[in-house]
Amino acid sequence: MRDQTQAARAEILARLAVSREELRAVFEPPRNQANGGGGPGGFPRSRTLQMLMSGRGLGTLGALAAGLMVARPALALRMLRLLPASAIGRMLLVRAITALREKR
Repeated sequence: MRDQTQAARAEILARLAVSREELRAVFEPPRNQANGGGGPGGFPRSRTLQMLMSGRGLGTLGALAAGLMVARPALALRMLRLLPASAIGRMLLVRAITALREKR
């Protein structure tokens, strides 16, 4: 009886280890893809985010935000409160720094 319990426990632990490795592979991409450029397997994966992160997408998004601000400023300000300001600020800061580095 004890051997069956130990065998079942060993099987569960083995499956758990495999599951942990799969999760680790998903959440911690390899170092060469960590800063991905939108390529296969990189960030961002979705076409929508790839478009929004490109220069053309950011221009479109900015024009949309400006139009909303002109047309309905109260709605635009309410929507602005929903955005995570620190994450957006960090993203803009990183983009500005990388743009300055590329100019050199």
